Amino acid sequence: MKLHNLRPAEGGGVKKRKRVGRGIGSGLGKTSGRGHDGQKARSGGGVRPGFEGGQMPLFRRLPKRGFKNINTKKFAEINLDRLNKFESGAVVDLDALVEAGIVKSRDAVDGLRILGNGELNHPLTVKATYFTKSAQEKIEAAGGKAEVI
Repeated sequence: MKLHNLRPAEGGGVKKRKRVGRGIGSGLGKTSGRGHDGQKARSGGGVRPGFEGGQMPLFRRLPKRGFKNINTKKFAEINLDRLNKFESGAVVDLDALVEAGIVKSRDAVDGLRILGNGELNHPLTVKATYFTKSAQEKIEAAGGKAEVI
């Protein structure tokens, strides 16, 4: 198959472009489909999204609640007891956790955070963005290493 052989699928096709202002016989002459006068007929005319003709718009009528911090960081958080799935001496990082199906990569936009809930039964080398103090102590107590990346 080459570029000059490409055709639309059977029964599909390409819609013809609307050519406005090309005479009365085209059906889109004179006012070019904009109607007679009014704000929308003018060059650059029209209203902004959400405008309701001067009525108080819906987004201003509804009460505003809460606060959305635009600087918040999104970490994948995981407790220590979930790491027992890996064999002794394994290197556990974000890629290994995603591969094992423990975390989703979309949850770890800013990295991985290890929390200290539960016990670790064997030594592991854990690489993460952040460790809680208790998690770091438990990893080292099990004979492993907690590496901040």
